Amino acid sequence: MSALAVPTRRDEDFRYADLTALEALWPVAAEKIVLGADETDERSIVLDAPNDVARELDIELGAGAKLDLRLLNAGGAYGRFALTVTLGEGADFQFGAAQLGSGEQTLEIVSTVRHAAPDAVSRQVIRSVLAGHATGTFLGKVAVERGADGTDAEQSVRAMLLDRTATANARPELEIFADDVKCAHGCAVGELDAQALFYMAQRGLPPAEAKRLMLQAFIAEAFVGAKDEVALTAAALGRLETLV
Repeated sequence: MSALAVPTRRDEDFRYADLTALEALWPVAAEKIVLGADETDERSIVLDAPNDVARELDIELGAGAKLDLRLLNAGGAYGRFALTVTLGEGADFQFGAAQLGSGEQTLEIVSTVRHAAPDAVSRQVIRSVLAGHATGTFLGKVAVERGADGTDAEQSVRAMLLDRTATANARPELEIFADDVKCAHGCAVGELDAQALFYMAQRGLPPAEAKRLMLQAFIAEAFVGAKDEVALTAAALGRLETLV
């Protein structure tokens, strides 16, 4: 595949993409983020414009560097966010993301986190809320290279379907070539707890308000501890109003 050729579904990272929408955005230039030894940074990205978007980040963290990255993916008929992260010795990468889709939206997050040196830490928390015929996808790979002993990596992926016509795709993946590591991933797709909704209704909460409260708590897990936690949560709640 040449550098300018649009990917096909044979490329695993584009299996669930809207290729027609992607063609209009291709090629996607990678945005470079480099943190030197012991540098620290916190960033928040909100994709909530009505236009289609595809962004790609190429991140390198030096020894002891720390990056806290948060994402709200909620706008446009098609929204793709891809990132590749390479961790140096003792680096720390935190990634929290929420995807909120409705109608015919296709939203996706594709991440590859490479532990290239010992004692690095990575945490990924992905929460999706999908209504209508929306599709939400998370494809996440954690690759632990040889010699990267002491790696501590975790992925937590959960999706909430508000309608049976919505679709959630998830592929958390671990590739480990080192000993003495701690790696874990968890994935769940479900619906709002009917018993909890009934309990809240019995105490006077209207159904729509009860749903909003439960979804607020659900997506808040992606933004806990962020520098822009309040602003991110407010933006997410504004989008939830259109879903419930």
